[in-house]
Amino acid sequence: MIEFLELAAALFTGTLLGAFFFGGLWWTVRRGLTSSQPALFFLGSLLVRTLVVLVGFYLISGNDWHRLAASLAGFVLARVAIRRRVDSSARVQTRMLAGRMQ
Repeated sequence: MIEFLELAAALFTGTLLGAFFFGGLWWTVRRGLTSSQPALFFLGSLLVRTLVVLVGFYLISGNDWHRLAASLAGFVLARVAIRRRVDSSARVQTRMLAGRMQ
């Protein structure tokens, strides 16, 4: 039972890390294009997001590959969820723009 709870916690924490990483990527792309120094903005964002996620995986795993695998699964689940959200919002924006063009 304790191992199940550890794996569930690792899955949840991996999902949070994925939401941070991919949500941060989405935010960076939206804000970075209007930045005065976009290259520095994108590079800084990449370094911060990667550092946070790598440290998070290291702390979650605790030298147990089961917890690492669970956290990676949560990370991928977050990617899928954010991708769907961004795609649906892009479709809505495209429809709005198409309505204005006519």
